[in-house]
Amino acid sequence: MDTGWIVPCLIVVFIPSDISTTDPASNQLVDYKNYHHGGGRVVTGYGVPVDDITSTLTVGYHGPVVMQDVVFLDTLAHFDRERIPERVVHAKGAGAFGYFEVTHDITQHTKAVVFSHIGKKTPIAVRFSFVTGETGSADTIRDPRGFSIKFYTEDGIWDLVGNNTPIFFLRDPILFPLFIHSQKRNPATNLRDANMFWDFISLRPETTHQTMITFSDRGIPDGYRYMHGFGSHTFKMVNNRHEAVYVKFHYKTDQGIRNLSPERAAIIGGTDPDYAIRDLYNAIARGDFPTWSFYIQVMTFEEAEHFKWNPFDLTKVWPQEDFPLIPVGKIVLNQNPSNYFAEVEQIGFSPAHMIPGIEPSPDKMLHGRLFTYSDTQRYRLGPNYLQFPVNNPFRTKITNFQRDGPQTFTDNQGGAPNYFPNSFNGPKNDPSAAISRFNVTGDVARYNSADEDNFSQPTLFWRNVLKPDERDRLVQNIVNSLRNATDFIQARTVKMFNQVAAEFGHKLSEGLRRQA
Repeated sequence: MDTGWIVPCLIVVFIPSDISTTDPASNQLVDYKNYHHGGGRVVTGYGVPVDDITSTLTVGYHGPVVMQDVVFLDTLAHFDRERIPERVVHAKGAGAFGYFEVTHDITQHTKAVVFSHIGKKTPIAVRFSFVTGETGSADTIRDPRGFSIKFYTEDGIWDLVGNNTPIFFLRDPILFPLFIHSQKRNPATNLRDANMFWDFISLRPETTHQTMITFSDRGIPDGYRYMHGFGSHTFKMVNNRHEAVYVKFHYKTDQGIRNLSPERAAIIGGTDPDYAIRDLYNAIARGDFPTWSFYIQVMTFEEAEHFKWNPFDLTKVWPQEDFPLIPVGKIVLNQNPSNYFAEVEQIGFSPAHMIPGIEPSPDKMLHGRLFTYSDTQRYRLGPNYLQFPVNNPFRTKITNFQRDGPQTFTDNQGGAPNYFPNSFNGPKNDPSAAISRFNVTGDVARYNSADEDNFSQPTLFWRNVLKPDERDRLVQNIVNSLRNATDFIQARTVKMFNQVAAEFGHKLSEGLRRQA
């Protein structure tokens, strides 16, 4: 029975036993104290000093709280609103800041200001994350990692929103919400469900390639510093002569690839679930700045017409022997966030944020993300999220006809005209920012791409990329998950992987039989 009494509870503070109390992350408050002498006075959010932040205004010592205690009411009201909606995907992550430096000239391919000359440096923000993991997930779960870069250029924000794999599970964006639902929690039990996961995977065999990568040795990176990053999608680059090529973006870790075994990952997940966040923060704090070498692959329009695979299919790679990596520059992360919420939780990426010289290709998945990423930030953060300091294109002046809305904290463009055309010196069109012209033909219809060559590249991955011991670990990792699914889903999944290689299917069958 609810008596109305508040029941006392024990709050346990979890401190990993194997973490040094002198490492930079653990010592952050001590460092703050050493560099900030005198804390100043407590003031309200509206700047008024507070005489005693630890006591409410009451009628007598034991009396009720009075409504005029606006400091108390403001404190509670703000506390009630401290959390913003969690990202539907990529909920947990880490962030850092640094710069991108051009080391090789690619101006023959693009007019993008970020690549304008060798030696050019552009400030950047980077957020690493998990795709399906929630905010409280351990940093050692088996899941693709997000690797997104925000370039603060003179022509505005360019967001290169990628992952640590060159491909993804899907090629049609309408499937994305359905796929993510299958990877999340069962709506009845609120538990992860192997039947949901493997049911979707085995019914949509275009997931085969990414599933194999996810369950391979690279499925659990050893933190964020030891993994590659990819723009994954196909983009267009356009030069000053209006000539366009298709490109893919790669950023290869200079620290070398390191991954965790499932056994090691389980131990770390139980002792330090924020392992990757801690590792990144401490590395930067001690001056061991992580770097990545930035490359592009280039494909001409003519090559795309005759390529043996759909060059815009996000489930496939461009073979590097056909389209070699072209060096471009260096990513350097040398600054930790000063406040996680302001600079990491509130950072908002969108592939729609492209600068002149970089444009979308016909990649269907990219087109879906052009809308949904901006839309989810408007939901999470509000329509003016681009005014937040971490999202603000601070190297340009905002001049357009958008005004008002929640959380407008700039001058709202003052008295400038908010309509167009106008006769009062409002901003003008910039023809130099026009996208490249292209032709499209075809009948408008819903084209089902479920059977668009789902196995040739996974077969190459099995035969040519994985070593025998890596194949065995891939099989065992899948078995450890698939054994929790019901029999008919196991059988259908084995049949799917059998189309990659008969040996693969056989090993899975044997592994499941031994686990029965």
